[in-house]
Amino acid sequence: MPRINGNEIRPGNVLEHNGGLWVAVKVEHVKPGKGGAFAQVEMRNLRNGSKLNERFRSADKVERVRLEQKDQQFLYENDGMLVFMDADTFEQIELPAEILGERRPFLQDGMTIQIEYYENEALSATLPQKVTCTVAETEPVVKGQTAANSFKPAVLDNGVRITVPPFIAQGEEIVVNTETMEYAERA
Repeated sequence: MPRINGNEIRPGNVLEHNGGLWVAVKVEHVKPGKGGAFAQVEMRNLRNGSKLNERFRSADKVERVRLEQKDQQFLYENDGMLVFMDADTFEQIELPAEILGERRPFLQDGMTIQIEYYENEALSATLPQKVTCTVAETEPVVKGQTAANSFKPAVLDNGVRITVPPFIAQGEEIVVNTETMEYAERA
C-alpha cells in the first residue's frame, strides 16, 4: 500500500490508521502563527461508522488504501441479508441490509449497485444516483397554486416520504435522487 504524507490527504481518501479503515470526510489545512502547519482531518470508520478528528503534520506518513469496486446485481432479500450476484463470475454473496442504511427502500429487484471491497470484505454499497419510483399517495392538485417552491408531501410505493411539486399526482412515476432523497424529475 502506498504511504502518503499527512498534507496529501484529500476528502474521500481511504486510510489505514490505528488498526482501522477510515475515510477522510473533511480535510482542513491549518497554518498556525506559531509552530508547523498541519492537516485537521475528520474521518469516519468504514466498519462501524464512528468518527474521529485527527491532526497530521506534513512529516507524518499514513497508509492510503485502494478499495476494489465491483458492480453487483441485487437478487433477493433473505432474513435481513441482501443477496447479490457478481455480473462477471455469477458468484453470489450475502450482505446485511444495514449496509445501505436509510437508502435500503430504494433497492429494487435486478438493480445493479456498486460494492466496495477491501481484501474480500464488503465495506460499502452505493445505489444508482437516480431511481424511478411511483407516487403511492399525495394530496390532489390545487388549481391556482403556482407559488414557486411550494412542495407537498408524498409517500412512494416503497414507503419513503418525500416532498414533490404540486403538479405531481398519485400514481405518477418520478425520479428520486438517492443521495439527497429528494424529487429530481418526472420519469
